[in-house]
Amino acid sequence: MKTLRNLLLLTTFMLVGVALAFYFRPQPVEQRIALGEKLGGDFILESSQGPLDLEDFRGKVVLFFIGYASCPDICPTALSVASQGLKSLSPEEQKQVAGIFMSVDPERDTPEKLAKYAAFFHPNFHGATADRTTIDNVVKQYGAFYRMVEMEDSAMGYAVDHSSRLYLINKEGKLAKALVHAMNPKELATEIRNLL
Repeated sequence: MKTLRNLLLLTTFMLVGVALAFYFRPQPVEQRIALGEKLGGDFILESSQGPLDLEDFRGKVVLFFIGYASCPDICPTALSVASQGLKSLSPEEQKQVAGIFMSVDPERDTPEKLAKYAAFFHPNFHGATADRTTIDNVVKQYGAFYRMVEMEDSAMGYAVDHSSRLYLINKEGKLAKALVHAMNPKELATEIRNLL
């Protein structure tokens, strides 16, 4: 009888824990935007050309992605989709769009390395990074996340788990949408046109 009571007590605690975890889980960016939460905002990063200020892109639609250059899959996929979506726009439309790739791995990703990495995907793309405090602030502003993961048996030493959203920032510098990184390029082009 005592064992049954302990089992019921343990089950109750587990159910309460699951309910609390569900209640306090982070909300998806899209839901947070829909609920009116103020995500996004200005930032200043460091590029190979000097400070990269989001404010300097007013009048353009900005595709913003947070990741790192050594990323094996998510980042190159997102940047390829963004590039294909951008290339399906007319040359006149493309002039009104810029891409910013922010690395959360400044230890390995220098501004020069990021400039080459981003430009490989499209000439309108800019690569940049910053000090850890600035990176953490921008990540929080955009409802994103990242964490370093040690890899003992790897020459890389560590990888970075990170969110995989492509943020669309309108011409006024406001976050308009957060899209999945592997969306259809034609759909992305439509989303961009809606903001032009």
